[in-house]
Amino acid sequence: MDQLSAISEDLAEIDGHVADNFRALSNGFQKLEKIKDSNRQSRQLEDLTEKMRDCKRLIKDFDKEIKTLEGSFDRETNKMLNEKKQSMIKELNSYVALKKQFASNIENKKIELFEGPSEGFAEENSLLASSMTNEQLMDRGNHMMDETDQAIERGKKVVQETINVGTETAAALKAQTEQMSRVVNELDSIHFSMKRASQLVKEIGRQVATDKCIMVLLVLVVIGVIAIIIVKLVHPNNQDIRDIPGLAPPVQNRRLLWSHS
Repeated sequence: MDQLSAISEDLAEIDGHVADNFRALSNGFQKLEKIKDSNRQSRQLEDLTEKMRDCKRLIKDFDKEIKTLEGSFDRETNKMLNEKKQSMIKELNSYVALKKQFASNIENKKIELFEGPSEGFAEENSLLASSMTNEQLMDRGNHMMDETDQAIERGKKVVQETINVGTETAAALKAQTEQMSRVVNELDSIHFSMKRASQLVKEIGRQVATDKCIMVLLVLVVIGVIAIIIVKLVHPNNQDIRDIPGLAPPVQNRRLLWSHS
């Protein structure tokens, strides 16, 4: 960076910002490896993607500044600046490839939409060779970032759909729980009604039994009275039933007492 400062303050400043972003990306991917939750991984990957976009913008500014000052430098200085730019592009593309790998792993955890996340990875690595031109490296890096962004968007849609399904399921379970609660309350009410009805039946049974006993006693009394009357009529001189209350003394006894006087 001191060498760049001697050449151009603007180039040195851009290089410093790019270096800061690369350090943040390195630390961010190290942290990403330790995160287990896929949703947190997605959010962390979005932050890293924003850092990579910023790096791409800074590298473009670096390239424009080189082309602007190209006529002011000798051949060796221009070669050094182009090698510096190419080094930035390679490092950025390495983070882009790493981002794509993490995005594929996150998607595979959420839903099996992609098989073989490493497919074509050897080809991508070969494109990072030093023999490629700067424009090819930039185009390849942009293409990889676009693919990764699309993969992340698909992952977001899957997560949102999962959340919607979970919300609908929770609402259905709540409705079923309320319905079950109403059924339990109705069963309790029916049980109470049956218990009350059973008590009423028992009370009616006891009342009927009492009424039957009273009727039986009344019938026995009536039968007894009828029996006494019959016996009195059949045996009017029977001493055992003469003094029963309600029966008058024989007529002939009255006549005897009258005649005696």
